Amino acid sequence: MSERHHLEGLKQHSVTSDTANTPFTALACPLDGSPLQRNEGSWRCDAGHSFDIARQGYVNLLPVQHKRSGDPGDSKAMVVARQRFLASDYYRPVAEVVSRLVLEGATSHKPLSCLDAGCGEGYYLRALVSAASGRQVLELMGLDISKWAILAAAKQQKRTSWVVGSNANLPVQAGTLDRLLCMFGFPVYHEFARVLKPGGLLLKVDAGSDHLRELREIIYPELKPECMAEAPVPDGFTHLATDRVHYRIELADARQIADLLAMTPHLYRAKAEGRERAAALESLSVSVDVRLTRLIRSA
Repeated sequence: MSERHHLEGLKQHSVTSDTANTPFTALACPLDGSPLQRNEGSWRCDAGHSFDIARQGYVNLLPVQHKRSGDPGDSKAMVVARQRFLASDYYRPVAEVVSRLVLEGATSHKPLSCLDAGCGEGYYLRALVSAASGRQVLELMGLDISKWAILAAAKQQKRTSWVVGSNANLPVQAGTLDRLLCMFGFPVYHEFARVLKPGGLLLKVDAGSDHLRELREIIYPELKPECMAEAPVPDGFTHLATDRVHYRIELADARQIADLLAMTPHLYRAKAEGRERAAALESLSVSVDVRLTRLIRSA
């Protein structure tokens, strides 16, 4: 099957497959770690801590004392840029491989619970729902420290638990997840180990040495050599495999290039001269190179 026909099939399933997607409900109070129970328009714990559910369907479980700024994470403008760029499916090959690895080994007779820790506007969880095609019941949760990202995600997909929160203090009950995604994010391994079931899968996606190389060559005076040695296996996990996805994309206008830059940390790392060189581009052929590391939660 060609990639074009496969993508068309995914789009055809996008509505019907969502019926097999349900919210992940094993949430924990971010203040005392006790289980949260949904009570009409809020989540409450036995100690009386209460967290209102926004009208868009998400809940903010990031206490003010856990914030490093008044509006942490991606800004509204960055989320809009990412949403535009990802809507063009330039990262669809990455999403397809991630979805396949998440669903691998799942048994259709019981739900598969999955958290995307640092979910952004929810692109990879929506792709996972499409890939499951209604054959696998999914219990999904997307978490991000940016309220703007979670707001955008909640508007696009309703049958998922969307939570404003931090990887450093996941508002999730211990040992309740089958899968955990960390897509270009900040892993907190002791928290990931705490919330995964024994035998659960952590799928960590990082930029490879050639990722966006052509763009980086334009915005930086020179590229520093990158050390791509395999990182030590974190405590509580065993290494299963590391895979690589590598391909090229063609950006046909300045808006797409600007959106790509805006959704990366390079927007702030590059000096003004580098950003100006990128802004002058009208097209760009750029490499996508990612590493997918699979780690199993030890028993």
